[in-house]
Amino acid sequence: MIRYLKKGISADEQFAADERVRSTVDDILRDVAENGDTAVRSYSERFDQWSPLSFKLSDGQIESIIDSLPDHVISDIRFAQSQIRNFAEKQKGALLDIEVETLPGVFLGHKNIPVNSVGCYVPGGRYPMVASAHMSVLTAKVAGVGKVIACTPPIEGDIPAATVAAMHLAGADDIYIVGGVQAIAMMALGTDSVDSVDMIVGPGNAYVAEAKRQLFGRVGIDLLAGPTETLVIADDSTDVATCATDLLGQAEHGPTSPAVLLTTSHEIADKIEGEIQKQLTTLPTADIAAISWRDYGQVILCDTEEELIKVADEIASEHVQVMTRNPRRFLDEMTNYGALFLGERTNVAYGDKVIGTNHTLPTRKSARYTGGLWVGKFIKTCTYQEIRTPEASARIGEYCSRLCALENFWGHKKQADIRVEKYSEIAGS
Repeated sequence: MIRYLKKGISADEQFAADERVRSTVDDILRDVAENGDTAVRSYSERFDQWSPLSFKLSDGQIESIIDSLPDHVISDIRFAQSQIRNFAEKQKGALLDIEVETLPGVFLGHKNIPVNSVGCYVPGGRYPMVASAHMSVLTAKVAGVGKVIACTPPIEGDIPAATVAAMHLAGADDIYIVGGVQAIAMMALGTDSVDSVDMIVGPGNAYVAEAKRQLFGRVGIDLLAGPTETLVIADDSTDVATCATDLLGQAEHGPTSPAVLLTTSHEIADKIEGEIQKQLTTLPTADIAAISWRDYGQVILCDTEEELIKVADEIASEHVQVMTRNPRRFLDEMTNYGALFLGERTNVAYGDKVIGTNHTLPTRKSARYTGGLWVGKFIKTCTYQEIRTPEASARIGEYCSRLCALENFWGHKKQADIRVEKYSEIAGS
């Protein structure tokens, strides 16, 4: 039996919040489309109190920012990037161009072609999201993207130095200190000072995710990576303190970040609320995490692992942390998740920051139909066809002619017929 011991906000409340976000984003996108740099500056002043002479950092500014950081910070960034680069390169190696002869004289193939230009959004605001620079900029460069620009907001009026260093070390061609919907619009739509890109990637809050959704089609996007979600799956082989720590470790992202406990342990289910409240008394980010847990936290008690898997797939969470006796069963049987973290020795923070997989992952149940950001998201797999003999063209043409007639596509049929007539004679001579 599946019992929901704690539920988050209702679907109606979520819909109303989504409607407010949609309306606000629509207004900003329209303004930037019409007024370009002027609108970007206006929103930057309004939301971030930020209006420098240029949003784009010069080479000298970047060098000075990097020089201001302690050596150990640069070393840690380089270590994280080496892990992410290594895994991304292995993933790219799995993408192969192919060409096959499907019939005598008929050759079909595909090529993997990187996107020409990408805009990477690196969230900021309360936290300098240094790792998001690795995940987007570096992965795009490993994929072979020619031009990568990166945007991140100021934090309380200051340039986030470590984020800028990570962007630069990851290979960003241009770096802009501007955030929010206005940054997404600037990169996607272009302004007098910024050329539009072909694709926008990167996580962000609900407004950033909605901006990407509204702009999809005009530009490509990676996925709808909105407020962070985490699902902790636990049995009685783990403990309540670890579960609470891992729930709050993601709830601190923002006040709308769902954190869900899914367990077969009555003890953990009964004690989790008390442990959460205990840990909130010492957590420096409790002001955010407490709201997130109150409004979006859930506790779900199941009787069996089969029920755990069923409910987990229904939730389709961005992060799924499995702390059970046999965590690899969930790898074998689950189908809907952004990323799995298997066993108590593994945790979401490792994936967020350093282990090597990408932390830009699907949210809001989009894990039902897409995976997370990886080199393949920056690469177009494009097909081509070539018929090299007259006999092959005539043979394919005969089938094509009849199939076109079946659909009443007479112009299509003529394309086939002219080649049947031309190449049948050649083939028969």
